Amino acid sequence: MKKAKYFILLFIITLLCQLFASCSYATESSSVSNTQQNGSSNTSTNTSITTYSPACILMEANSGKVLYEKNSNQIKYPASTTKIMTAILTIENCELTDVATVSHNAIFSVPSSYVTANLKEGEELTIEQLLNVLLIPSANDAAFVLAEHIGGSVENFANMMNEKAKEIGCLNTHFVNPNGIHNKNHTTTAYDLALMGRYAMQYSKIREIVKKTKYTLPTTNKYDKADRTFTTSNELIEVKTSNAKDNYYYENAIGIKTGYTSEAGSCIIAGAKKDNLEVIVVVLGGQSTKEGLSQRYLDCINLFDYAFKNYKVETVHEKNSVLQQISISGATKDTKNLNVIVKDEISIFMESNSQESYEPEIVFNDKLKAPIAANSVIGKITYHVGDDTYSSDLLAETSVIASGFWSILIRIVLILVTLYIISLLLKQPKSKKRKKKKSKKKSHAKTGKGSGNFRYTSLSNFKE
Repeated sequence: MKKAKYFILLFIITLLCQLFASCSYATESSSVSNTQQNGSSNTSTNTSITTYSPACILMEANSGKVLYEKNSNQIKYPASTTKIMTAILTIENCELTDVATVSHNAIFSVPSSYVTANLKEGEELTIEQLLNVLLIPSANDAAFVLAEHIGGSVENFANMMNEKAKEIGCLNTHFVNPNGIHNKNHTTTAYDLALMGRYAMQYSKIREIVKKTKYTLPTTNKYDKADRTFTTSNELIEVKTSNAKDNYYYENAIGIKTGYTSEAGSCIIAGAKKDNLEVIVVVLGGQSTKEGLSQRYLDCINLFDYAFKNYKVETVHEKNSVLQQISISGATKDTKNLNVIVKDEISIFMESNSQESYEPEIVFNDKLKAPIAANSVIGKITYHVGDDTYSSDLLAETSVIASGFWSILIRIVLILVTLYIISLLLKQPKSKKRKKKKSKKKSHAKTGKGSGNFRYTSLSNFKE
């Protein structure tokens, strides 16, 4: 009897496994974003562009593709463009509402010729306030406050900066302070700074701040006036009313960070965006032309114009757009026609005059059949453009129900009921054993067997 019960259980478990195996959803493929997978170190030099500064680079922001470069891997002093790395570490290690206290060292470590936000020793400011004065007027005291707050000391923070630079992909960067105050060991390259600028602009708060032209610090525990108003150091985003020859305002500019020391010259990490195309320009070592114009701004404008004239980004698929409709085998009549959704936006970077049409490679998961869950990954779409690859997962827009779904469901319910009944049967022998044990105890109680108590026996049955 016991063997028969075990065989029944084994049969039911095997049946359940087969049923659930037939109901499994489409296998998910690995997620691949629409970001290009090309090597970002590709370089090209276009001699038709006029640039004045000794080192500069033009990079497409989305992919990291280099569109123009001149001595972009030459070691240079970065001056205050350094602060973009300080901003990155601040965003990644702090909440904007956190409060930092200005130390004695943060104020008195700044040389007299360098820009400050006129912070006071013991003053308490939020991280957001410090970020604004760090990036808009390029306050060096704010950089020291943030470094000490995050790293515990300037030295520890510099180590964090160098580790982050390596993580981003910078190969020729060595920072010793958070603000770019001149030091012979504080060096980087135009290419590395372009990587930092591109990385920083993924954060909406940094994007928001670097576009501002003015900022005012509120009153604090150590300063009771709201008169500390600062203007941007980036003339590409500052609208000037005059028609002076040194008006460098660029309509599509979106930041990012300037820098200057006598040793480094005029430096900048600049960003601009037009339509879907966003580019990063880095200029190092800029001086003034014979006409007294800024080489760094002239180079930025020339490189921006070159990028927007010669390149474009074409969106071939919007995020969550329908790619096509396919028919799924083994599905019910109402659900067999499935819309295939492109999970991520796919935008292709190309030359402006390109008339080439790009055919996608579409691969669906093996043995794609009902049932399929809504929003599950069912394949991948890929575009190969030169050395670049653009791809996205493909999703099922709706659920696909197997044609035998309801019959399978009924069978599962019947099996569960059967299992429950069998479990009750298996428990029955135990109850019988308990009854037997109880009856034995009763018989022992009557006869006195097995008991430590003496029972009275009538002596009338015995004769003298």
